[in-house]
Amino acid sequence: MAQPSSLTNSSRQRSPNSLTQAWLGLLALSAGSALLTLIGAPTAIIAGGILLLALIKARVILKHYLDLENSQSWLRGFTMVLTGFSVVIFALYLV
Repeated sequence: MAQPSSLTNSSRQRSPNSLTQAWLGLLALSAGSALLTLIGAPTAIIAGGILLLALIKARVILKHYLDLENSQSWLRGFTMVLTGFSVVIFALYLV
């Protein structure tokens, strides 16, 4: 006999409005990354900014599209791993 799910059908459904807002946010972050390449700042600042925006984009995707906003511990864990990975990448870039 199948066990009932702990999540109700209504909690599984996401509002189309929230997905549209997440998509628009990702679009804005991508445009921000492109605009960072056009400013005349040192390359280390540009690279750090692009990595930071990529980290924010990854969190938006994890939260809204992979539906981890209902599981804060998983979202926090993924964010910590991605942040550590970004720090290592930036440190390797600076070396």
